[in-house]
Amino acid sequence: MQITRRYEEAFDEAVPRVRSYLEKYRKKGVTSMFARIVECQSKAGRREQVGNKLENDVLPILQKQLGFVDFLTLSDKTNPERLLCISFWTSREDADEYDSQHYYAITDILKPVLESPPRLETFAVNASTAHRIAVGRAA
Repeated sequence: MQITRRYEEAFDEAVPRVRSYLEKYRKKGVTSMFARIVECQSKAGRREQVGNKLENDVLPILQKQLGFVDFLTLSDKTNPERLLCISFWTSREDADEYDSQHYYAITDILKPVLESPPRLETFAVNASTAHRIAVGRAA
């Protein structure tokens, strides 16, 4: 229950920040957002260590990046060692800048607890109620 409470608190803290970013960019005429989805497979019995590294090592790096909006970690109910990490960015350029400066250092942090290298994909966010993006408005 403590982890659930931490995620609820983190979500409550993130929502005003997300709205602030979006309002700033909407005033500039920007209505798009990008998501980077990283799929990870932890080594057997190492899921909790991956979660700790994500929370204690990766999230602080993300929070310092220009254009970073939010970060979610999802676990698979049928395969608890499989995790999806979704980061939201105000622009593709901000996401690419993070990628060029920090992504490989972060994969090195996680390498000892992962079964295989993480798989990365980038998407335009088309709709989000939490981020107040309407279908068809995102790039």
